[in-house]
Amino acid sequence: MSIFATLALLAVIGPACWFDIRERRIPNVVTLAGLIAGLMLRLSTGVGPMLDGLVAAGLALLVGLMPFVLGILGGGDVKLLAAVAAFMGTNRLFGALLVIAAVGGVLGLMEAVRRRALIRTLGSTLTIGKQLALFGRAAPTLESPGAMSIPYGVAIAVGSLTWWFLGGATL
Repeated sequence: MSIFATLALLAVIGPACWFDIRERRIPNVVTLAGLIAGLMLRLSTGVGPMLDGLVAAGLALLVGLMPFVLGILGGGDVKLLAAVAAFMGTNRLFGALLVIAAVGGVLGLMEAVRRRALIRTLGSTLTIGKQLALFGRAAPTLESPGAMSIPYGVAIAVGSLTWWFLGGATL
């Protein structure tokens, strides 16, 4: 694992978390810089690794597209996933996405407990799951009244760093 790649990843997810916590948005300049940094670091090891990072970023965009369309994830979150994927590459993407989702779930549960809304949140989650399974369009979104949300950039940061260090990096 390259120290430069690690520092570049930290330089992307650090500001992304800061903006997401403070403003509940992740600026395009942060995600675009992250995508470019990940791809350029991969290019330094060859065109093949850079193309692999580009494919991984595209796959991450596809994975994040459905939650974005359904109003479950914000656009900045999806773009941050793509930037992180550029660092991870295709062989590391699936594991990173699983860890990120698990961290997001834990953060969501912690927020529900903090707000004393765990039972209501679990019930809503089941309802959303049923509606998605039946291709329903009435699922709540981030803009729904009373919707509870977390700054998912934090989940992306913690999950990707966990996978980066424990799952092994390839840059």
